[in-house]
Amino acid sequence: MITETNAVKLRQNLGEMLNQVQYRHDSVVINKDGKPVAALVDARLFERIRRMQGRFDALCQRIEAGFAGIPEAEGLAEIDAAVRKERARARRAAGKA
Repeated sequence: MITETNAVKLRQNLGEMLNQVQYRHDSVVINKDGKPVAALVDARLFERIRRMQGRFDALCQRIEAGFAGIPEAEGLAEIDAAVRKERARARRAAGKA
């Protein structure tokens, strides 16, 4: 479960929210001026996110290296074509369902 709160309520209820995160494995999104700015998450989930971020960064570097010699406009055109193709495939599949 995800709870949303603001910084004032977080300070007032920190102990309760920590218990929520630790024991129920819930998450708390902290808003500022109605917009999310931070999250309080279980330490195990945070560790998983950190590992995923590392793998994502490594994958991005591999993709960048693979496309290093291709002009940006050409690469973006290739991405747009792939997106159009996949969306068309998804529409066809949804029509058959």
